[in-house]
Amino acid sequence: MAVDLTVVGSINADITAITDRLPAVGETVGGGRLVHSPGGKGANQAAAAARLGARTRMVGALGADAPGTAMKQALHRAGVGLDGVALVDSGTGTALIMVDAAGDNQISVCEGANAQVSIADCAFSAQETVLTQLEVSIDLITELSYAVQGRFVINAAPALPLPVAVVERADLIIVNEAEYDLLPQLHEAKLVAITYGPNGSALYEHGRQVAFANALPRQPVSTVGAGDAFCAALTIALASGHSRQRSLAVANAVGAEAVMDPAAQPDFHPLEHYLRAITPTETSTTSTETET
Repeated sequence: MAVDLTVVGSINADITAITDRLPAVGETVGGGRLVHSPGGKGANQAAAAARLGARTRMVGALGADAPGTAMKQALHRAGVGLDGVALVDSGTGTALIMVDAAGDNQISVCEGANAQVSIADCAFSAQETVLTQLEVSIDLITELSYAVQGRFVINAAPALPLPVAVVERADLIIVNEAEYDLLPQLHEAKLVAITYGPNGSALYEHGRQVAFANALPRQPVSTVGAGDAFCAALTIALASGHSRQRSLAVANAVGAEAVMDPAAQPDFHPLEHYLRAITPTETSTTSTETET
C-alpha cells in the first residue's frame, strides 16, 4: 500500500557551474559548464518520494515568474500534488551551486518565496507522514510540530539549532555526519539517522546505535541531490513498515543511484526495485529492531 506523504519545504531554481575543481576564497576558476535545473531540498525530496511510489503532495511557495513556472512543471512531471504550492509576491528561491570533477559541491541559497511558505490552509491526517527540512523558517517548523498528527520527520539541513519541543516531537531526524556534529542537541534525540557518505548510514535511538547499513561503492557525478533522495527513501521505507536495518539499506541504494546523475531531481524506479536488489552485505546484523 502506498504511503501518504506531505513534504513541507523549499522549492528552488538551481543554477549550477560544473568545473574541474572548486575555487579557493578569492579565486576564479574558468572552464565551467552552466546548468539550469529544478531543486530545493523540499522539492527534491518530494520528487524523489513520488517517483519511489509514495502518494506525495508538496507544500511550498513559488514566485509568479518564469523559474516558478518551470519548477512547478518539474514537480508535476514527477507526480507530485501541487495544491499546497502557493504563488507569492517574492521571486522564486534560487540556489547557486558549484560542483567539481569529484562530485563535491558548494551551495549558496537565496530563499526568495521560500520565506513565505505557510501551512495556514493545510490539514494533516493521522495516517500521513510529513517530511520537512530547514530551508524554511524555524517558526514554520515549530508550527508543524504542533499541527502534524502522524509521523513527523525532519531533515535538519542546513544545520540550525532546533527548539527543544521540536526535537522532542520529531519521530525521526535525518542529518549527515557534519550536521550531527554541529547539533549536539540531537545526541539524545528519540531517533536520528546519520549518513556517513561512502561509510554507510546508521540509526541512533537516544544516542545508542540501533541499526547500520553499508554504502554502495560509487564514483559520484554529483552529490547535490543524494541526501534528499536518501531522506525520501528512508522516510517511505520506515512508514511502509520495513525494519530499520532494511530501511537504511534501501535508502543507501537510492542515494547511490542519485550520485550517478548530475540532476538534483533524477528519475528513480519504485522503492520495491531497490528493496529486491538489497544484498546481505549491505546491512549490518547487529541492529536492534523496535517500532519506529
